[in-house]
Amino acid sequence: MSDARIGTRALIALLGDWRPTASGPSYLALFDRIRLLVLDGRIAGDTRLPAERDLAQSLGVSRTMVSAAYRELRDAGYTHSVRGSGSVTRLPGRAPVGGQDVGGDFIDFTKATLIAYPGLVAATQRVIDDYAVELGGTGIDPFGSLALREAVAARYTAKGLPTSVEQVMITIGAQHAIFLLARTLLGRGDRAVVELPSYPHAYEALRANGARLVPVTVTAAGSGAAPDGLHGWDAAGLEQAFARTSPALAYLMPDFHNPTGESMPAELRAQVLRDAARQGSLVIADETTSELDIDRPEKSLPFAAYGDPGTAESAILIGSVGKTVWAGMRVGWIRAEPAIIRKLAGARFAGDLGTPVLEQLVVAELLRDFEPVLALRSQQLAAGRDTVLRVLASRFPDWQAPRVHGGLATWVNLGAPVSSQLALGARSHGLLVTAGPRFGLDGAFERFLRIPIGLAEAELERGIEALAAAWGSLSQGPIPPAELYAQVV
Repeated sequence: MSDARIGTRALIALLGDWRPTASGPSYLALFDRIRLLVLDGRIAGDTRLPAERDLAQSLGVSRTMVSAAYRELRDAGYTHSVRGSGSVTRLPGRAPVGGQDVGGDFIDFTKATLIAYPGLVAATQRVIDDYAVELGGTGIDPFGSLALREAVAARYTAKGLPTSVEQVMITIGAQHAIFLLARTLLGRGDRAVVELPSYPHAYEALRANGARLVPVTVTAAGSGAAPDGLHGWDAAGLEQAFARTSPALAYLMPDFHNPTGESMPAELRAQVLRDAARQGSLVIADETTSELDIDRPEKSLPFAAYGDPGTAESAILIGSVGKTVWAGMRVGWIRAEPAIIRKLAGARFAGDLGTPVLEQLVVAELLRDFEPVLALRSQQLAAGRDTVLRVLASRFPDWQAPRVHGGLATWVNLGAPVSSQLALGARSHGLLVTAGPRFGLDGAFERFLRIPIGLAEAELERGIEALAAAWGSLSQGPIPPAELYAQVV
């Protein structure tokens, strides 16, 4: 029997406005929306769906209709029947979805990443002799290699935040850092302030460790989601979230926020640290995109550098080379007060025994002269951003796409709540793209789509042309689910 289940109310919240907008069977529309929730990861695999009768009653439809939708899910391979558990979700073999093996000619817009830095192989070759020396040790260290911790501490210090090696832990990428912090610092039922929208795997890590999420909105400039001059973080909402809920921690992405591309003003950073210190809360600042600058008007310091004496201690910084060097280089770090670093080290052995040694040596080598890496990335992202804005303006003049100053994506307002349907339609035209609600809570952001800017220009153009083809199908009514099913299975 499956232990995981999704309640009827939770599923209805995720379904949103699932009913067809034109003629067509309702059961196929319901099948389509549940299928997308599974593909996007908003409903995890091996999750028990609500009973047919309960879902039908709550939706105000016939049980026959829900039964037909569930039958389509089983036939398409998105659920299977387990005695005593009803319908349990799963992904069909080799289904083209983020996190799965993508075959064929699909263009992948689901991941906001860059191709590997061209100097990565040469850097690896330069540290082979050092690696040979390391082979004489155990290779197990929860804190990370001293050489890399020194290199990370030196970069923080050079950027205006004095840092010692005792304040640095090396992790297996940024996602590992988020999960380790949540597991160590959260108690079940603790509140955690988060941005809305935000990085979906951060939501998952916090919830998996018992957090009750307190969302604060972030709106993108030029997206049409807020009047001019009112974009960015809801400053009043942030202040109230700390004052009213006394959260254990807050998870924020203050530089080139994912997915909006916004950067937090200096005065708000200082205010957040004061509010957190007043409530005894910790602030986790995810700075994995902070150095992906294209043409930001003002340079930013590391988040903790904006704190007054005593308040900076409430800031925990996360960094990695997954966005700057290569997503396959699973090396990240945490910068925090030494007492927190020691606590994390004590908790770490329950999940892993340290970060791979060779990768740490390579990253330490690269960090000693990191400016060429960042200069190349700035050029690549500028070209990608300009290509996306140019092609979107040509193909979708009514869409509103922010001109981001850095980061890996732009948060596009479609002008209509059709993101999920468009994401499904794009699959039949060879494009994988994540629907807007994946970045929100309870089905929000159906009017938005995150479009990456880090891919090659030709690939970006082909992907947007696929979006145009899917958009054209939408204008003629809902895309027949049977056609989409044939493409995915």
